[in-house]
Amino acid sequence: MLKEMIKITFVVIGALIGAGFASGQEIYLFFFSYGIQGIGGILVSSIIFGIVIDKVFMIIYQNNIQNYKQFLENILGARNKNKQNSIKIINIFINLFILVTFFIMIAGFGTYLSETLHIPQMLGSSILAILCILILSKEMRGIVKISEWIVPILIVFILMIGSMSIKDIDILNLQYYMIQKHTNWLISSILYTSYNMILLIPILISLNKMIRPQQIKPIAILVSIITMVLAICVYITMIKIDVDIEVLEMPIAYAVMTRYPYLKIIYGVVILASILTTAVSLGAGFLQNIEESRIGRKKWLFTICIISIPVSMIGFSKLIQFLYPVFGYLGLVQILKIITTKTVEKTNKV
Repeated sequence: MLKEMIKITFVVIGALIGAGFASGQEIYLFFFSYGIQGIGGILVSSIIFGIVIDKVFMIIYQNNIQNYKQFLENILGARNKNKQNSIKIINIFINLFILVTFFIMIAGFGTYLSETLHIPQMLGSSILAILCILILSKEMRGIVKISEWIVPILIVFILMIGSMSIKDIDILNLQYYMIQKHTNWLISSILYTSYNMILLIPILISLNKMIRPQQIKPIAILVSIITMVLAICVYITMIKIDVDIEVLEMPIAYAVMTRYPYLKIIYGVVILASILTTAVSLGAGFLQNIEESRIGRKKWLFTICIISIPVSMIGFSKLIQFLYPVFGYLGLVQILKIITTKTVEKTNKV
C-alpha cells in the first residue's frame, strides 16, 4: 500500500514540477515578484493544493469518473440542456488549455537545449515530441514508470540548490533583495493553484483505478508539503540574481550557471527531466479527455506532437506569462465548485 501511495504521489508531483516550476518562471511570476509576501503565497497555495486534491480524488473515486467531461457534470450538474451545452464548451476550453500547456513544455525543452547546448530550437522540441510519442504509447504505465525514477531525482536536486542558496543570503534582510509589486499576492497564489488544478485533474482522473480511499488524504498532504518545500527552495535560489529576472527565460538556470557552474550539467538533466514528466502528464490528460472522439488515440497523439514543434517557436516565457494568469482566473470557479461539492467517506471501492 505504501509503495503504491508513493508512486501516485510522484506522478502528481511530476505533473506539477514542469518547465515553468523548475526553471523559476512560475515561482517568479506568481510569488517571487511580490517580495517577502510571496512566501506567504507559497504557503497558501500549498494548503489549497492539499484540500482540492483530496476533494477531487474523493469525487473521482465515488463517482467512478473516467474523463474531464464527467467530472464537470458532477461538480456543475447536468440537469438541463443548457447546462450540458455549457459543460461541453467549458470542456473544450479546458482541453485547449491542456494542449497549449503541452506545447509550452515542448517549447521549454527546445529553449533550454538552444540556450545551453546551442541546439536549434526546432530540433530540441522535436526530441521531446518523439519521447512523448514513445512514452504515451504505453499509456499510464509509461507515466508511472518515468515518474517513479525521475521525480525523486528532481526533488533531491531542488532541495540541494535551495539549501546551498540559503547560505548565500541574509535571512534577516530578505526583504532587501525582493522586487515589489503593488498587486495582491494572495490573489496571485490562488491563481497559481487554480490554473494548475485545471492541468492536474486529468492526471488525477487517470489514476482512478490505482487509488484507494485510505490513500487519498495522505497523498494530498504529501503533495501539499513537498510542493511547498520545493517552491520555497526555488524562491530562495532566485534571490540575489544580478540581472533583471524578467529578461531571463529560465531564472534558475541562470542562477545555477553563475553561482554553481559545477552543477550546470546536473541541473540540465533535472530541468529536461522535469519538462518531460509534465509534458507526458499533460499529453495523457488531453488524450484521456478526448477518448470519446472519433479520431483514435494514436492519431491524436501523433497529431499533437507534430503540431507542438512549430508552435514551440513562439517562445517559452511569453507563453507562460500570457496564458497562465488568464486560465488562473478561469480555474477559480472550478475550485469553488470542487470545494462545495458534497462527498461522503467510503472504505471499499465498488
